[in-house]
Amino acid sequence: MGRFGVRPEKEQELLDGMKASGLREEDLDEKFVHSGGKGGQNVNKTSTCVWLKHIPSGLEVKVQKERSQNLNRFLARRLLLEKFRSQVLGEKTAADVRLLKIRKQKKRRRRRNQGKHGENTASDS
Repeated sequence: MGRFGVRPEKEQELLDGMKASGLREEDLDEKFVHSGGKGGQNVNKTSTCVWLKHIPSGLEVKVQKERSQNLNRFLARRLLLEKFRSQVLGEKTAADVRLLKIRKQKKRRRRRNQGKHGENTASDS
């Protein structure tokens, strides 16, 4: 296990992605706060929520998905990297592609339904 509590391959993939995108560890401001919600005594007593900010771009993420602080640190960096690639570098992420696909589907459905309803209202007049 590496410093984030994930498999070494996953950690290396994240670090390589950060290096390729120009995200440096020195440019990150990291704070730990108390989480809320599920997790019981563990989240109430320990600061497992991770707040991460990329100082040059001003991008911020806050992750409290897991009960482990190390795992949340990994997830925060991964989310920040995805956000950085999307907003600063203009790359399309998997989430962007998924949203685009859904928009196209809705547009097709809307056009198909307008055609059906438009014919019915025209004949009723």
